[in-house]
Amino acid sequence: MAGDKDSAEGIVSEVHKSISNAFDVFDHEFNHTVDVREIGTIIRSLGCFPTEAELHDIIAEVEEEESTGYIRFEKFLPTMTKVLMEHKFRPIPDDMLLQAFEVLDQQKKGFLEPEELSKYLMQEGEPFTQEETEEMFSAALDPDKNVIFYKDFVSMMTIDDTQ
Repeated sequence: MAGDKDSAEGIVSEVHKSISNAFDVFDHEFNHTVDVREIGTIIRSLGCFPTEAELHDIIAEVEEEESTGYIRFEKFLPTMTKVLMEHKFRPIPDDMLLQAFEVLDQQKKGFLEPEELSKYLMQEGEPFTQEETEEMFSAALDPDKNVIFYKDFVSMMTIDDTQ
């Protein structure tokens, strides 16, 4: 039993280290706080991909009662530890993402036009902002053909989940 406890403590210690490292990148004042607007980026850097509504719930949980615009590490750590230990907000598997692109590609061309994808991203489901769409296109758009080869894009975006 002692070995199990040591192993669990080791895992929690590693999780805490990952959270601390991610948080520290945005702690520009070195005072164990980050701008609330950076929380989504920190969470995503830890391999979690909550929806905007889920992200707002997390922020509400870790924010001070009187909002300061900053999140303290000691409030963020236990919430994020729980999220990571429970494997919440995992990324969509690449095969499901590929299927979604294939549904949009009704002519089965193997690519999507940026205008077409932009319309879906900004008007359907949980809409992307113009900035998010442009950021995605900067990574996804084939500069020579001005289209998005979604199989290449999905394989590029796939996160190694074996860790």
